[in-house]
Amino acid sequence: MTLGKPIALRPGDRVAVVAPASAFPVEAFLAGLGELRALGFEPAYDESVFALDAYEAGTPQVRATALSRALADPDISGVVCARGGYGSVKLLPLLDPDLVRSARKPIVGYSDLTSLLTFCTHQCGLVAFHGPMLAGQLARGGAGFDRTTFVRALTDARPLGELAPPQLESLAPGEATGPLHGGTLTQLVASIGTPYAFDPPHGHVLFVEDVGERPYRLDRMLTQLRLSGLLGRASAIVCGEMVECDEPGGTTTARDTLRRVLDGFPGPVLFGFPSGHTTGPAMTLPLGVQARVVAGTRPALVVEEGAVGPDSR
Repeated sequence: MTLGKPIALRPGDRVAVVAPASAFPVEAFLAGLGELRALGFEPAYDESVFALDAYEAGTPQVRATALSRALADPDISGVVCARGGYGSVKLLPLLDPDLVRSARKPIVGYSDLTSLLTFCTHQCGLVAFHGPMLAGQLARGGAGFDRTTFVRALTDARPLGELAPPQLESLAPGEATGPLHGGTLTQLVASIGTPYAFDPPHGHVLFVEDVGERPYRLDRMLTQLRLSGLLGRASAIVCGEMVECDEPGGTTTARDTLRRVLDGFPGPVLFGFPSGHTTGPAMTLPLGVQARVVAGTRPALVVEEGAVGPDSR
């Protein structure tokens, strides 16, 4: 299924900052606002972004209302999430898929926001963006996120093309194509059995990443994907850096665990793609567009389809 594409952002566009999950440090929030302005956008937010309800940024109703208001506002062109943590899944029953689809606004986030990105692609039929959030990577500037892929993915209707970061390596050789889907592994697995389950098409390119999950937990989650049949739908697998996922002392590493658990997968497997939780600048990946995985002497993820389109309304 071909997904709808958000309208490309332009210099000077107003971008809403919302907090669908956990709260954040105000200092980092302000630094992220400055980075958005430096990129040529005008950030916008309402005071509800600073709400606090235990470990979440306000009640689900408060957070869903803020996001829906941003999507419905004709003066807002895109949405960047403030941070992950926990809680975005609680918004899904409160959101209107028709509003998300018709608004055609790029929504950017990762980590806990994987549930919202999957909602966009699966329930709303709209391309979404696995990319930096305001109070984390955007707040750190070029040290936190890759400005080139962020800006190009959101503003340029042309494909991102070949992405071959130096730390990327091949765990299993081959070449395969398909629409790119995925996100943080913990969130993908947690969605199974719900009305908002991760449900990618057959032949997709699966992207998975995570942080702070010990090797046996990665094994458990990938085994669940395999037993559920979801892993068998993938034509290729692209793994993130899996930051802080090695056993203490490095006796068992995330890389070796993934190689072992994915042994026998019939398509190419890459490891170390820097998107989401990373040790350096994080790249932005559009989810739902056609991509190609090349696992050989020069491993690469090639994004073959543009993620945004013109305003045809």
